[in-house]
Amino acid sequence: HANGGAAVGAGVSQGLVTLEKVLGITAPGNRALACDPRTGLLAYPAGCVVVLLNPRKNKQHHIFNSSRKAITTLAFSPDGKYVVTGESGHMPAVRVWEVSERLQVAELQEHKYGVACVAFSPNGKYIVSVGYQHDMMVNVWNWKKNVVVAANKVSSKVTAVSFSDDSSYFVTAGNRHVKFWYLDHGKTSKVNATVPLLGRSGLLGELRNNFFSDVACGRGRQASSTFCITSSGLLCEFNDRRLLDKWVELRTSQATCLSVTDELIFCGCSDGTVRAFSPVNLHFLCTLPRPHCLGADVASMLFSCRPEARYPDTVAVTYDPANRWLSCVYNDHSVYVWDVRDLRDPRRAGKLYSALYHSSCVWSLEVSAVHLPPGSFLSCSSDNTIRLWNIDGHNVVNRNILSHKVIYVDDNITSLLDTESANTEKAGSSGSEGQQADQSRAGIRTLRVSPDGQHLASGDRMGVLRIHELDSMEEIMNVQAHDSEILCLEFSKPDTGLQLLATASRDRLIHVLDAGRDYSLVQTLDEHSSSITAVRFAGQSLMISCGADKSVYFRTAQQTEEGLVFTRTHHVVRKTTLYDMDVEPTRKYAAVGCQDRSIRIFNISNGKQKKLYKGSQGEDGTLIKVQIDPSGLYIAASCSDKNISIFDFYSGECVATMFGHSEIVTGVRFSSDCRHLITVSGDSCIFVWRLSPELTIRMRQRLADLQPPSSAQNSQNAPQQKVAPRRRWSRRTGSTEDGVLMVKSMLDLRLLDSFCPDRQEEAEPEEVRILTEQKLCAQGECNQPDLLSCQLR
Repeated sequence: HANGGAAVGAGVSQGLVTLEKVLGITAPGNRALACDPRTGLLAYPAGCVVVLLNPRKNKQHHIFNSSRKAITTLAFSPDGKYVVTGESGHMPAVRVWEVSERLQVAELQEHKYGVACVAFSPNGKYIVSVGYQHDMMVNVWNWKKNVVVAANKVSSKVTAVSFSDDSSYFVTAGNRHVKFWYLDHGKTSKVNATVPLLGRSGLLGELRNNFFSDVACGRGRQASSTFCITSSGLLCEFNDRRLLDKWVELRTSQATCLSVTDELIFCGCSDGTVRAFSPVNLHFLCTLPRPHCLGADVASMLFSCRPEARYPDTVAVTYDPANRWLSCVYNDHSVYVWDVRDLRDPRRAGKLYSALYHSSCVWSLEVSAVHLPPGSFLSCSSDNTIRLWNIDGHNVVNRNILSHKVIYVDDNITSLLDTESANTEKAGSSGSEGQQADQSRAGIRTLRVSPDGQHLASGDRMGVLRIHELDSMEEIMNVQAHDSEILCLEFSKPDTGLQLLATASRDRLIHVLDAGRDYSLVQTLDEHSSSITAVRFAGQSLMISCGADKSVYFRTAQQTEEGLVFTRTHHVVRKTTLYDMDVEPTRKYAAVGCQDRSIRIFNISNGKQKKLYKGSQGEDGTLIKVQIDPSGLYIAASCSDKNISIFDFYSGECVATMFGHSEIVTGVRFSSDCRHLITVSGDSCIFVWRLSPELTIRMRQRLADLQPPSSAQNSQNAPQQKVAPRRRWSRRTGSTEDGVLMVKSMLDLRLLDSFCPDRQEEAEPEEVRILTEQKLCAQGECNQPDLLSCQLR
């Protein structure tokens, strides 16, 4: 999942980045939620990753789908040693993974358009897979011998499959469809060729026009029965002659899922309802507690819901009879594990685990060093919420907190629900298509925390700018700043003495606001002729912006009689759209992520392009986001092919690549402690990647170099250009060549200088300067006599 690129520098190898935590779930229904009957381990998909969750310890492990296709369905083997997955996309595969090693052990490619559901037979020998409606295939696979033993076609839309207790038949359910498929064990074990599957329709009688949303074959004493639920809210039982002979009303507007054991049937329904029945006579036992109501302040842990409150619909349930845990997934992307030991008094059902995730595209995230607890970050989404997360395990107040704080920017709770998830059979909605499907909804597009940590600014899809107080999460300002969506927000740096907020939008305008004066308008800039994708402040008085008009504008602030005015100093045009930009910590260079998958580095002071290197390992797609780490050593880039890469900022060499999201990666951030990289995506998931100690140590060392104690006093009266340490493009480390010390950065020399104040002005010994110049020119890096233009300050 994290591959080292070419060996770079000192022993950069595989495993430099590992996935530590997934904050998100993409389970559309029961076919994508499974429980290991022996250990209570829960499995569900998050994009192209299977999350294996231990709910008691709140620990995750991850299986990466190497085909980079979204996982649509999964199931455990009866012994819990294997998990089988199905995926969407062109020529999808059914894959078997070993749970302990998390490695693929088998693969079947017999479907064309997508796999709707999979199941292991109770004897562990066979796997059945059913394709999407256009795929029409039902395959039975002897997975250890890697042969399809039986197959047939089905024209209906199938949403669920279940194997009988004795592995002799299985049942599929879907739209006006319940079918029993029989395996002739005599034929399937002898012949190597695929035999036709024998299918018989269930006798539905007057219920034949129903949508059967889930099916489960009886277990134990009820092994001859088959249980189904209809989306209209009926629980049905078929007898051993395939006849629908009993049903009960669930008294709900919609039923979605069921889980059956020897003693219990759990039915998941709309409005957070889960009802329990006896499989013997369909006798009603109880209704379980509901989760939080929509729009609840989950951080307070007091679900004091109003009588008219709405609840999310239950979309998946799975029961673990050994631990007596019932796991539920709801359509606001929340996951609960209920301890249901005593069903005689359902009010005593305890909540063992809960998590509340974004329910649609996550657009942006913000890592702030001040005011938030260590390991905290904020994210914003199309679901109209801003959420506060914490990844520092020692700081979690209570592991049962769903998400530490949720800001609901309006009262429209329908945006919290994922109405699309039930229908996964949309044509490969990847990349820009997925984005366009999302265009119709409102949502928060971008967010920024002010440098003093007091204010949180957010911009939405309608052009509204909101300011929240970060401590209280209270909204203190709401203004229609732009005519269309706000794509970028940026606060000026604290050491400039200015308190500015720049907002940039698809309406081609940049507004500069004075945060110190209630965000009053200072200036509007209208040079861009298309959407503005990024705006950044740099240095004491510089502002840079780039956009879809392929332009980069460099501006300088000047104090005039009318007040502060930004005037254009440089205008650079390239032949490709510029999607994102970041400024490295010394504020001398800006990195721009481009449509042609290149990262272009510009010198901020003169507007000239300094360097260009590939920002993606792949050969298609465009760069979406670029982010430089706090030390300025590395740059992370996300590409529309859903891959994320980390590059050495100076050499452009790839240090690591990661994948796992099933939609484009819309945001990338390094944590302020340099230990994590956080990525967010259109698939609604947030991935927290742990960087290797090797990378973290390098970044922290460089951070220490950027704020050296001795040069801090000297720089007070030194000229501006000497403040930041310089670093050359081509050399990554100091080395001794030909007996002469190659200097790693100008910092080393400045530290030496601080011991002899008389020679303060001679910041560069002559022989080192000449040697460096020769070295750079030999490498073709230097085409100017002035060495300073070849170095990083």
